[in-house]
Amino acid sequence: FIPIFLPVVTELDLQVAGYPIGSPAGLVWFCTLVAVNLQTAFLSPPVAMAAYYLKGVAPEWDLGMIYRGMMEFMILQCIGLAIVLFFPQVALWLPSLLMK
Repeated sequence: FIPIFLPVVTELDLQVAGYPIGSPAGLVWFCTLVAVNLQTAFLSPPVAMAAYYLKGVAPEWDLGMIYRGMMEFMILQCIGLAIVLFFPQVALWLPSLLMK
């Protein structure tokens, strides 16, 4: 996903917390956002790869029960995605300490 979307996002000339998206901090934020988004996609139907993995481990559970059990985690993932999207400093504070 990154090699496809990064040139498009770079051409948009976006600023993330005062950093251009092509800067190291902007790239860290964008890659973190993509990673959290992919993690959310693994939990959400219709694909929900995690549900099928769990179904293979616990075949006695039906898929509806697995989806209902995953909903709390799905809500937490969406909240985390919104936090990283609207408050980029949350995703950038530790890498900024390590880059110094």
